[in-house]
Amino acid sequence: MTLKDIAKEAGVSISTVSRVINNTGTNAASKEVRERIWEIVRQTGYVPNYAAQNLKLGKNEDIISRRSLTCLFARTPSAPNNPFFSTIAKSVETEAYKYNYFLKSSFTSFNINDIESYKMLRASTNGVVILGRCDRTTLKYIKEYCHHVIFTGLNPLDAKYDQILCDGYSATAMAMDYLCQLGHRHIGYVGETNCENRYDGYRDFLKEKQLPFDSSYVASEPLTSNGGYDGAMKLLKQQPRLTAMFCGDDIAAIGVLRAIRDFGLKVPDDMSVIGIDDIETSQFLSPMLTTIHVPMEEMGQLAAKMLIDRIDGGHTLPMKINLPFYLAKRESCAKPRSLD
Repeated sequence: MTLKDIAKEAGVSISTVSRVINNTGTNAASKEVRERIWEIVRQTGYVPNYAAQNLKLGKNEDIISRRSLTCLFARTPSAPNNPFFSTIAKSVETEAYKYNYFLKSSFTSFNINDIESYKMLRASTNGVVILGRCDRTTLKYIKEYCHHVIFTGLNPLDAKYDQILCDGYSATAMAMDYLCQLGHRHIGYVGETNCENRYDGYRDFLKEKQLPFDSSYVASEPLTSNGGYDGAMKLLKQQPRLTAMFCGDDIAAIGVLRAIRDFGLKVPDDMSVIGIDDIETSQFLSPMLTTIHVPMEEMGQLAAKMLIDRIDGGHTLPMKINLPFYLAKRESCAKPRSLD
């Protein structure tokens, strides 16, 4: 497979394929074309290196496996379909190609649930990028069977691995502070609560500011649209004093927006909503979602760079990098309605 072959199959010019693969500019093609090109690359095993172009996956599987990475979607079985994690994974793949590595496979923690699976993973890839928080069983197997590992997400991992982080605790504090500045005092939480620094940040902020809090303000739900919808409905029924909801991520916020509308209320007139991530969909919602922007592409790029540097012997001590975030003010937050 050559650049010419990829260009022909994708229906674009060779120069467009080259720019996309070498990441020389996102203006080289539309998002749809870029994704089509990368899908062809994945299916064919194309390696962007003149010597490696002559390799065939069948005869040289062992050679290519020594230049490959794997993404482990550790958070949920639906994580590969979550825009937050899929954006990071695509960025890992794009950056890896610049160093003549390729993303050979992706797994969820539900695909890898025994020792033999981890032995197979170790034998077939150079390094693993963990996307999202691991449970204890998964982390135990990774420690034992995977030598080159990097973690990226919003919750720091309690392990001596390289980590690319965007601090979910501090990001939550920024979101809550914005709602507080608008005048909100009764703020609900929709999202996960177990070992979750966003929930810790929410609870600690209310305590610090001496704002109202009890269990009726919290809906412990998975970070999905359905989870957001169910959680918001629960809060709307049990706590009428709420004027704002903080959501653990934008996917949950999408469900929250729908629930508020179905409940007969308006955003932001009756209820303000804020999320975390700033996925692409957020700015196309109605109203557009106010959220905390997390640098997903940069997280993937740095994860790939640092993992490859470790594989190549560039560093040995565990490194931790925290990336900045910012508030993306849009239409879903306003001053609170007056309470009787």
